[in-house]
Amino acid sequence: MRITTGALLCLIACSGPAADWPMFRGPNASGVSQDRNLPVEFGPGKLEVWRTELPPGHSSPSIAGDRIFVTAHDEEKIYVICLDRLSGKVAWRREAPRPRKEQLHKSNSPASPTVATDGRNAYAFFTDFGLISYGPDGNERWRLPLGPFINPMGQAASPVLAGNTLLQICDQESGSFLVAVDKDTGMVKWRVERPEFTRGFSTPVLYQPAGGGLQALVTGSYQLTAYEVETGRAVWWVRGLTWQLKPTPVIDQENVYILGWAGEADPGQQEVVPEFHDVLGRWDAKRDGKLEQAELGDARLAKKFADLDLDYDGRLGARDWKMYQSKRSVVNSVRAYKLGGEGDMTDASFLWRYEKSLPNVPSPLLYEGVLYILKEGGILTSLDARTGKVLRQSRVTGAPGAYFASPVAGDGKVYTLSEEGKLAVIKAGGEWEILAVNDLDGSAHATPAIAGGKLYVRTHGALYCFAKGD
Repeated sequence: MRITTGALLCLIACSGPAADWPMFRGPNASGVSQDRNLPVEFGPGKLEVWRTELPPGHSSPSIAGDRIFVTAHDEEKIYVICLDRLSGKVAWRREAPRPRKEQLHKSNSPASPTVATDGRNAYAFFTDFGLISYGPDGNERWRLPLGPFINPMGQAASPVLAGNTLLQICDQESGSFLVAVDKDTGMVKWRVERPEFTRGFSTPVLYQPAGGGLQALVTGSYQLTAYEVETGRAVWWVRGLTWQLKPTPVIDQENVYILGWAGEADPGQQEVVPEFHDVLGRWDAKRDGKLEQAELGDARLAKKFADLDLDYDGRLGARDWKMYQSKRSVVNSVRAYKLGGEGDMTDASFLWRYEKSLPNVPSPLLYEGVLYILKEGGILTSLDARTGKVLRQSRVTGAPGAYFASPVAGDGKVYTLSEEGKLAVIKAGGEWEILAVNDLDGSAHATPAIAGGKLYVRTHGALYCFAKGD
Protein backbone atom coordinates (compact mmCIF):
# COMPACT_ATOMS: atom_id res chain seq x y z
CA MET A 1 0.00 0.00 0.00
CA ARG A 2 1.34 3.44 -0.89
CA ILE A 3 2.52 5.43 2.08
CA THR A 4 0.13 8.19 3.16
CA THR A 5 0.87 11.86 2.77
CA GLY A 6 1.06 12.26 6.54
CA ALA A 7 3.62 9.46 6.83
CA LEU A 8 5.66 10.99 4.04
CA LEU A 9 5.84 14.31 5.85
CA CYS A 10 7.21 12.50 8.89
CA LEU A 11 10.00 11.10 6.74
CA ILE A 12 10.94 14.57 5.59
CA ALA A 13 13.14 16.40 8.02
CA CYS A 14 10.16 18.53 9.00
CA SER A 15 10.38 16.89 12.39
CA GLY A 16 8.52 19.60 14.28
CA PRO A 17 4.79 19.70 15.05
CA ALA A 18 2.17 19.98 12.34
CA ALA A 19 1.87 23.70 13.13
CA ASP A 20 5.38 24.30 11.74
CA TRP A 21 6.22 25.60 8.26
CA PRO A 22 9.86 24.49 7.95
CA MET A 23 10.75 25.20 4.31
CA PHE A 24 9.56 26.95 1.16
CA ARG A 25 5.75 26.62 1.07
CA GLY A 26 5.66 24.54 4.24
CA PRO A 27 5.60 20.73 4.55
CA ASN A 28 6.92 19.24 1.30
CA ALA A 29 6.44 22.60 -0.46
CA SER A 30 2.69 21.93 -0.63
CA GLY A 31 1.57 25.41 0.43
CA VAL A 32 -1.16 23.80 2.55
CA SER A 33 -1.75 24.10 6.30
CA GLN A 34 -4.15 22.12 8.49
CA ASP A 35 -4.63 25.14 10.79
CA ARG A 36 -8.07 26.57 11.50
CA ASN A 37 -9.49 29.96 12.49
CA LEU A 38 -7.22 31.88 10.10
CA PRO A 39 -7.76 35.63 9.57
CA VAL A 40 -9.74 37.11 6.68
CA GLU A 41 -9.65 40.89 7.03
CA PHE A 42 -6.34 42.21 8.35
CA GLY A 43 -3.47 44.56 7.63
CA PRO A 44 -1.09 46.97 9.35
CA GLY A 45 -2.65 47.70 12.72
CA LYS A 46 -5.54 45.27 12.21
CA LEU A 47 -5.27 41.74 13.66
CA GLU A 48 -1.55 42.45 13.74
CA VAL A 49 0.19 40.35 16.41
CA TRP A 50 3.56 41.95 15.65
CA ARG A 51 5.57 43.62 12.92
CA THR A 52 9.36 43.51 12.60
CA GLU A 53 11.34 45.64 10.19
CA LEU A 54 13.85 43.64 8.15
CA PRO A 55 16.37 44.26 5.37
CA PRO A 56 15.04 43.32 1.93
CA GLY A 57 14.90 39.76 0.67
CA HIS A 58 12.60 37.57 -1.41
CA SER A 59 12.91 34.46 0.79
CA SER A 60 9.84 33.29 2.68
CA PRO A 61 9.74 32.77 6.44
CA SER A 62 10.50 29.25 7.67
CA ILE A 63 8.95 28.43 11.04
CA ALA A 64 9.71 25.65 13.52
CA GLY A 65 9.45 25.45 17.29
CA ASP A 66 9.83 28.93 18.75
CA ARG A 67 11.92 30.34 15.88
CA ILE A 68 11.43 31.93 12.46
CA PHE A 69 14.22 32.08 9.86
CA VAL A 70 14.63 34.37 6.84
CA THR A 71 17.49 35.53 4.65
CA ALA A 72 18.14 39.15 3.71
CA HIS A 73 20.66 41.43 2.02
CA ASP A 74 21.88 44.99 1.73
CA GLU A 75 24.20 46.54 -0.84
CA GLU A 76 27.23 44.54 0.26
CA LYS A 77 26.20 41.84 2.74
CA ILE A 78 23.92 38.81 2.94
CA TYR A 79 22.34 37.55 6.16
CA VAL A 80 20.50 34.74 7.88
CA ILE A 81 18.14 36.18 10.49
CA CYS A 82 16.39 34.34 13.33
CA LEU A 83 13.32 35.83 15.03
CA ASP A 84 11.39 34.83 18.12
CA ARG A 85 8.12 33.33 16.96
CA LEU A 86 6.06 34.73 19.83
CA SER A 87 7.26 38.32 19.85
CA GLY A 88 8.83 38.83 16.42
CA LYS A 89 12.01 40.15 18.03
CA VAL A 90 15.28 39.38 16.26
CA ALA A 91 17.06 36.63 18.23
CA TRP A 92 20.22 36.77 16.10
CA ARG A 93 21.49 37.93 12.74
CA ARG A 94 24.52 36.39 11.07
CA GLU A 95 26.42 37.69 8.06
CA ALA A 96 27.09 34.90 5.56
CA PRO A 97 30.16 34.92 3.29
CA ARG A 98 29.72 36.80 0.03
CA PRO A 99 32.80 36.28 -2.15
CA ARG A 100 31.03 37.52 -5.32
CA LYS A 101 28.00 39.34 -6.69
CA GLU A 102 26.39 37.26 -9.39
CA GLN A 103 24.20 38.49 -12.22
CA LEU A 104 20.52 38.67 -11.28
CA HIS A 105 17.27 39.33 -13.07
CA LYS A 106 15.65 42.56 -11.88
CA SER A 107 12.89 40.54 -10.20
CA ASN A 108 15.37 38.28 -8.38
CA SER A 109 17.32 38.96 -5.19
CA PRO A 110 20.61 37.89 -3.56
CA ALA A 111 18.36 36.46 -0.82
CA SER A 112 15.69 34.56 -2.78
CA PRO A 113 15.99 30.89 -1.65
CA THR A 114 14.08 30.09 1.53
CA VAL A 115 15.79 28.63 4.60
CA ALA A 116 15.11 24.99 5.53
CA THR A 117 15.03 24.06 9.20
CA ASP A 118 14.90 20.80 11.15
CA GLY A 119 13.40 22.51 14.19
CA ARG A 120 16.75 23.53 15.69
CA ASN A 121 19.18 24.38 12.91
CA ALA A 122 18.93 26.64 9.86
CA TYR A 123 20.13 25.68 6.36
CA ALA A 124 20.49 28.52 3.86
CA PHE A 125 21.57 28.76 0.23
CA PHE A 126 22.87 31.94 -1.42
CA THR A 127 23.68 32.39 -5.11
CA ASP A 128 26.70 34.48 -4.06
CA PHE A 129 28.16 31.75 -1.83
CA GLY A 130 26.53 28.32 -1.55
CA LEU A 131 25.22 26.42 1.49
CA ILE A 132 25.67 27.38 5.13
CA SER A 133 24.15 26.06 8.37
CA TYR A 134 23.62 27.78 11.73
CA GLY A 135 22.70 26.28 15.09
CA PRO A 136 19.96 27.38 17.53
CA ASP A 137 22.10 30.18 18.98
CA GLY A 138 23.35 31.41 15.62
CA ASN A 139 26.60 29.45 15.82
CA GLU A 140 27.94 28.49 12.39
CA ARG A 141 27.86 24.70 12.11
CA TRP A 142 29.36 24.27 8.64
CA ARG A 143 29.67 25.89 5.22
CA LEU A 144 29.89 24.49 1.68
CA PRO A 145 30.89 26.96 -1.06
CA LEU A 146 29.19 26.30 -4.42
CA GLY A 147 29.46 28.10 -7.74
CA PRO A 148 30.06 30.54 -9.25
CA PHE A 149 26.99 29.91 -11.36
CA ILE A 150 26.36 30.52 -15.06
CA ASN A 151 22.81 31.80 -14.81
CA PRO A 152 21.83 35.25 -16.13
CA MET A 153 18.76 35.24 -13.89
CA GLY A 154 20.48 34.15 -10.67
CA GLN A 155 19.64 31.11 -8.57
CA ALA A 156 16.36 30.75 -6.69
CA ALA A 157 15.70 27.09 -5.74
CA SER A 158 15.52 26.49 -1.99
CA PRO A 159 17.27 23.75 0.02
CA VAL A 160 15.23 20.70 1.07
CA LEU A 161 15.72 18.41 4.05
CA ALA A 162 15.09 14.69 3.56
CA GLY A 163 15.85 12.92 6.84
CA ASN A 164 19.53 13.52 7.56
CA THR A 165 20.20 14.66 4.00
CA LEU A 166 20.10 18.23 2.70
CA LEU A 167 19.38 18.57 -1.03
CA GLN A 168 20.21 21.55 -3.23
CA ILE A 169 19.47 21.80 -6.94
CA CYS A 170 21.77 24.13 -8.90
CA ASP A 171 20.56 24.24 -12.50
CA GLN A 172 22.20 26.82 -14.75
CA GLU A 173 23.13 27.42 -18.41
CA SER A 174 26.07 25.00 -18.12
CA GLY A 175 27.32 22.86 -15.26
CA SER A 176 23.95 22.03 -13.66
CA PHE A 177 23.99 19.62 -10.71
CA LEU A 178 22.06 18.24 -7.73
CA VAL A 179 24.05 17.88 -4.51
CA ALA A 180 23.23 15.97 -1.31
CA VAL A 181 25.06 16.74 1.92
CA ASP A 182 24.96 15.43 5.47
CA LYS A 183 22.83 17.93 7.38
CA ASP A 184 24.98 17.66 10.50
CA THR A 185 28.46 17.87 8.97
CA GLY A 186 28.01 19.53 5.58
CA MET A 187 30.00 16.70 3.96
CA VAL A 188 28.92 15.87 0.42
CA LYS A 189 27.17 12.50 0.21
CA TRP A 190 26.81 12.53 -3.55
CA ARG A 191 26.60 14.92 -6.46
CA VAL A 192 24.80 14.25 -9.75
CA GLU A 193 25.79 16.26 -12.81
CA ARG A 194 22.90 17.39 -15.04
CA PRO A 195 24.46 18.49 -18.36
CA GLU A 196 21.16 18.12 -20.22
CA PHE A 197 19.51 20.82 -18.09
CA THR A 198 19.79 24.60 -18.32
CA ARG A 199 18.58 27.40 -16.03
CA GLY A 200 16.00 26.32 -13.48
CA PHE A 201 14.48 27.72 -10.31
CA SER A 202 12.14 25.01 -9.03
CA THR A 203 12.53 23.56 -5.52
CA PRO A 204 12.45 19.73 -5.27
CA VAL A 205 9.63 17.87 -3.52
CA LEU A 206 9.82 14.45 -1.88
CA TYR A 207 7.97 11.25 -2.74
CA GLN A 208 7.97 7.91 -0.90
CA PRO A 209 7.00 4.99 -3.16
CA ALA A 210 5.60 1.81 -1.65
CA GLY A 211 8.45 -0.55 -0.87
CA GLY A 212 11.13 1.80 -2.18
CA GLY A 213 13.52 4.48 -0.99
CA LEU A 214 12.62 8.12 -0.58
CA GLN A 215 12.84 10.08 -3.85
CA ALA A 216 13.42 13.73 -4.70
CA LEU A 217 11.34 14.99 -7.62
CA VAL A 218 13.31 17.64 -9.51
CA THR A 219 11.80 19.62 -12.38
CA GLY A 220 14.26 21.07 -14.86
CA SER A 221 14.30 22.09 -18.49
CA TYR A 222 12.15 19.65 -20.46
CA GLN A 223 11.99 16.96 -17.78
CA LEU A 224 11.02 15.94 -14.25
CA THR A 225 13.44 13.41 -12.74
CA ALA A 226 12.95 11.31 -9.61
CA TYR A 227 16.28 10.78 -7.81
CA GLU A 228 16.83 8.27 -5.03
CA VAL A 229 17.73 10.36 -1.97
CA GLU A 230 20.12 7.77 -0.59
CA THR A 231 22.23 7.37 -3.73
CA GLY A 232 21.35 10.06 -6.29
CA ARG A 233 20.29 7.44 -8.85
CA ALA A 234 17.74 8.63 -11.41
CA VAL A 235 14.84 6.21 -10.90
CA TRP A 236 12.16 7.50 -13.30
CA TRP A 237 11.38 10.59 -15.31
CA VAL A 238 8.82 12.29 -17.55
CA ARG A 239 9.72 14.44 -20.57
CA GLY A 240 8.01 17.18 -22.55
CA LEU A 241 8.14 20.04 -20.05
CA THR A 242 8.94 23.58 -21.11
CA TRP A 243 12.50 24.93 -21.14
CA GLN A 244 12.62 27.16 -18.04
CA LEU A 245 11.02 25.77 -14.90
CA LYS A 246 10.30 28.27 -12.13
CA PRO A 247 7.26 26.92 -10.24
CA THR A 248 7.66 24.06 -7.76
CA PRO A 249 5.49 20.99 -8.46
CA VAL A 250 2.92 19.65 -6.01
CA ILE A 251 1.88 16.07 -5.31
CA ASP A 252 -0.91 14.13 -3.70
CA GLN A 253 -0.86 10.43 -2.82
CA GLU A 254 -1.11 9.36 -6.46
CA ASN A 255 -0.07 12.11 -8.85
CA VAL A 256 2.35 14.96 -9.48
CA TYR A 257 1.27 18.29 -10.98
CA ILE A 258 3.92 20.25 -12.91
CA LEU A 259 3.57 23.83 -14.11
CA GLY A 260 6.00 25.49 -16.48
CA TRP A 261 5.91 28.68 -18.52
CA ALA A 262 8.73 30.23 -20.53
CA GLY A 263 8.91 32.80 -23.29
CA GLU A 264 8.51 31.58 -26.89
CA ALA A 265 6.78 28.35 -25.84
CA ASP A 266 3.10 29.18 -25.92
CA PRO A 267 0.90 27.09 -28.25
CA GLY A 268 1.49 28.07 -31.88
CA GLN A 269 5.06 29.31 -31.36
CA GLN A 270 6.72 25.95 -32.06
CA GLU A 271 8.92 25.39 -35.11
CA VAL A 272 11.06 22.66 -36.63
CA VAL A 273 14.74 23.53 -36.19
CA PRO A 274 17.23 21.86 -38.56
CA GLU A 275 19.91 19.51 -37.24
CA PHE A 276 23.24 20.97 -36.18
CA HIS A 277 25.23 19.23 -38.92
CA ASP A 278 22.94 20.77 -41.51
CA VAL A 279 23.45 24.34 -40.29
CA LEU A 280 27.18 23.74 -39.96
CA GLY A 281 27.29 22.79 -43.61
CA ARG A 282 25.68 26.10 -44.54
CA TRP A 283 27.17 28.54 -42.03
CA ASP A 284 30.43 27.20 -40.60
CA ALA A 285 32.83 29.36 -42.63
CA LYS A 286 35.84 28.45 -40.50
CA ARG A 287 35.06 24.72 -40.66
CA ASP A 288 35.84 24.33 -36.95
CA GLY A 289 32.61 22.56 -35.96
CA LYS A 290 31.14 25.57 -34.14
CA LEU A 291 29.29 28.74 -35.06
CA GLU A 292 30.33 32.26 -34.14
CA GLN A 293 27.78 35.06 -34.07
CA ALA A 294 29.05 36.52 -37.35
CA GLU A 295 28.63 33.15 -39.07
CA LEU A 296 24.92 32.78 -38.32
CA GLY A 297 22.96 33.12 -41.52
CA ASP A 298 19.78 34.04 -39.64
CA ALA A 299 19.58 37.59 -38.28
CA ARG A 300 17.00 36.53 -35.70
CA LEU A 301 19.38 33.94 -34.25
CA ALA A 302 22.32 36.33 -34.36
CA LYS A 303 20.35 38.78 -32.24
CA LYS A 304 19.70 36.03 -29.64
CA PHE A 305 23.28 34.76 -29.66
CA ALA A 306 23.94 35.55 -25.99
CA ASP A 307 20.96 33.41 -24.94
CA LEU A 308 22.02 30.52 -27.18
CA ASP A 309 25.66 30.44 -26.04
CA LEU A 310 25.09 28.43 -22.86
CA ASP A 311 28.73 28.02 -21.84
CA TYR A 312 29.65 31.63 -22.71
CA ASP A 313 32.58 30.61 -24.94
CA GLY A 314 31.57 32.84 -27.84
CA ARG A 315 30.61 29.94 -30.12
CA LEU A 316 27.61 27.66 -30.57
CA GLY A 317 28.36 23.95 -30.27
CA ALA A 318 26.25 20.81 -30.57
CA ARG A 319 24.90 21.10 -27.01
CA ASP A 320 23.92 24.75 -27.49
CA TRP A 321 22.06 23.87 -30.68
CA LYS A 322 20.34 20.83 -29.18
CA MET A 323 19.00 22.96 -26.36
CA TYR A 324 17.73 25.51 -28.87
CA GLN A 325 15.99 22.74 -30.84
CA SER A 326 14.25 21.54 -27.69
CA LYS A 327 13.28 25.06 -26.71
CA ARG A 328 11.52 25.64 -30.03
CA SER A 329 9.54 22.39 -29.88
CA VAL A 330 8.01 22.35 -26.37
CA VAL A 331 4.72 23.89 -25.22
CA ASN A 332 4.02 25.69 -21.95
CA SER A 333 1.57 23.75 -19.82
CA VAL A 334 0.45 22.44 -16.47
CA ARG A 335 0.56 18.63 -16.55
CA ALA A 336 -0.53 15.77 -14.33
CA TYR A 337 1.31 12.44 -14.17
CA LYS A 338 0.98 9.35 -12.02
CA LEU A 339 3.76 9.06 -9.48
CA GLY A 340 6.36 6.33 -9.60
CA GLY A 341 7.72 3.79 -12.02
CA GLU A 342 11.09 2.96 -13.52
CA GLY A 343 12.82 4.65 -16.43
CA ASP A 344 10.95 6.83 -18.93
CA MET A 345 7.35 7.15 -17.71
CA THR A 346 6.33 10.00 -20.03
CA ASP A 347 3.62 8.11 -21.89
CA ALA A 348 2.73 5.48 -19.31
CA SER A 349 1.99 7.93 -16.49
CA PHE A 350 0.50 10.90 -18.38
CA LEU A 351 -2.96 11.99 -17.20
CA TRP A 352 -3.79 15.42 -18.63
CA ARG A 353 -2.44 18.83 -19.56
CA TYR A 354 -3.75 22.39 -19.75
CA GLU A 355 -2.05 25.10 -21.84
CA LYS A 356 -3.84 28.42 -21.28
CA SER A 357 -3.52 31.36 -18.84
CA LEU A 358 -0.36 29.99 -17.24
CA PRO A 359 1.68 31.78 -14.57
CA ASN A 360 5.35 32.60 -15.00
CA VAL A 361 6.61 32.28 -11.41
CA PRO A 362 3.91 31.32 -8.84
CA SER A 363 3.73 27.60 -8.08
CA PRO A 364 0.44 25.72 -8.39
CA LEU A 365 -1.63 25.00 -5.30
CA LEU A 366 -3.42 21.69 -4.77
CA TYR A 367 -6.08 22.01 -2.10
CA GLU A 368 -9.07 19.74 -1.42
CA GLY A 369 -9.10 18.24 -4.91
CA VAL A 370 -8.76 21.55 -6.75
CA LEU A 371 -5.61 22.77 -8.51
CA TYR A 372 -5.16 26.55 -8.51
CA ILE A 373 -2.86 28.49 -10.84
CA LEU A 374 -2.30 32.23 -10.49
CA LYS A 375 -1.25 34.29 -13.49
CA GLU A 376 0.06 37.86 -13.78
CA GLY A 377 -2.76 40.38 -13.63
CA GLY A 378 -4.41 38.40 -10.84
CA ILE A 379 -6.01 35.79 -13.12
CA LEU A 380 -6.87 32.80 -10.94
CA THR A 381 -7.83 29.49 -12.55
CA SER A 382 -9.24 26.51 -10.68
CA LEU A 383 -8.91 23.08 -12.29
CA ASP A 384 -10.34 19.71 -11.37
CA ALA A 385 -7.21 17.86 -10.27
CA ARG A 386 -8.54 14.55 -11.59
CA THR A 387 -9.30 15.70 -15.13
CA GLY A 388 -7.71 19.12 -15.72
CA LYS A 389 -11.14 20.57 -16.49
CA VAL A 390 -11.44 24.32 -15.87
CA LEU A 391 -13.86 25.01 -13.03
CA ARG A 392 -13.53 28.77 -12.89
CA GLN A 393 -11.24 31.43 -14.32
CA SER A 394 -11.48 35.08 -13.33
CA ARG A 395 -9.47 38.00 -12.00
CA VAL A 396 -8.92 38.50 -8.30
CA THR A 397 -10.74 41.83 -8.27
CA GLY A 398 -8.83 44.50 -6.41
CA ALA A 399 -5.49 42.73 -6.70
CA PRO A 400 -4.12 43.20 -10.23
CA GLY A 401 -0.47 43.53 -11.15
CA ALA A 402 2.45 41.13 -11.12
CA TYR A 403 2.67 38.01 -8.95
CA PHE A 404 5.82 36.33 -7.66
CA ALA A 405 4.56 34.85 -4.38
CA SER A 406 2.84 31.47 -4.66
CA PRO A 407 -0.68 30.89 -3.29
CA VAL A 408 -1.07 29.07 0.03
CA ALA A 409 -4.13 27.60 1.72
CA GLY A 410 -5.67 26.60 5.04
CA ASP A 411 -8.98 26.71 6.89
CA GLY A 412 -10.92 26.51 3.63
CA LYS A 413 -9.22 29.63 2.34
CA VAL A 414 -6.66 30.43 -0.37
CA TYR A 415 -4.26 33.33 0.18
CA THR A 416 -2.70 35.17 -2.78
CA LEU A 417 -0.17 38.01 -2.54
CA SER A 418 0.63 40.41 -5.38
CA GLU A 419 3.86 42.32 -5.91
CA GLU A 420 1.99 45.48 -4.94
CA GLY A 421 1.22 44.01 -1.52
CA LYS A 422 -2.45 43.17 -2.12
CA LEU A 423 -3.23 40.02 -0.14
CA ALA A 424 -6.48 38.41 -1.23
CA VAL A 425 -8.36 35.88 0.87
CA ILE A 426 -10.44 33.53 -1.24
CA LYS A 427 -13.04 30.95 -0.26
CA ALA A 428 -11.61 27.71 -1.59
CA GLY A 429 -13.46 25.56 -4.10
CA GLY A 430 -13.91 25.05 -7.80
CA GLU A 431 -16.25 28.04 -7.87
CA TRP A 432 -13.99 30.09 -5.60
CA GLU A 433 -15.13 33.43 -4.16
CA ILE A 434 -13.20 36.49 -2.99
CA LEU A 435 -13.72 37.11 0.74
CA ALA A 436 -11.40 40.11 1.18
CA VAL A 437 -8.48 41.97 -0.36
CA ASN A 438 -6.10 43.35 2.25
CA ASP A 439 -3.63 46.14 1.57
CA LEU A 440 -0.18 45.73 3.12
CA ASP A 441 2.26 48.53 3.66
CA GLY A 442 4.75 47.77 0.89
CA SER A 443 5.43 45.55 -2.09
CA ALA A 444 6.19 41.83 -1.74
CA HIS A 445 7.82 38.89 -3.50
CA ALA A 446 7.89 36.33 -0.66
CA THR A 447 5.32 33.55 -0.35
CA PRO A 448 3.30 33.80 2.90
CA ALA A 449 3.56 31.15 5.63
CA ILE A 450 0.85 29.64 7.84
CA ALA A 451 1.73 28.16 11.22
CA GLY A 452 -0.01 27.78 14.57
CA GLY A 453 -3.15 29.55 13.45
CA LYS A 454 -1.19 32.60 12.34
CA LEU A 455 -0.39 34.09 8.95
CA TYR A 456 3.15 35.36 8.38
CA VAL A 457 3.64 37.80 5.50
CA ARG A 458 6.91 39.36 4.40
CA THR A 459 7.00 42.60 2.46
CA HIS A 460 10.18 44.26 1.20
CA GLY A 461 10.52 46.12 4.48
CA ALA A 462 8.99 44.01 7.24
CA LEU A 463 7.71 40.66 8.45
CA TYR A 464 4.11 40.66 9.76
CA CYS A 465 2.31 38.18 11.97
CA PHE A 466 -1.50 38.25 11.74
CA ALA A 467 -3.95 36.21 13.78
CA LYS A 468 -7.67 36.06 14.39
CA GLY A 469 -8.36 36.48 18.11
CA ASP A 470 -5.88 35.79 20.92
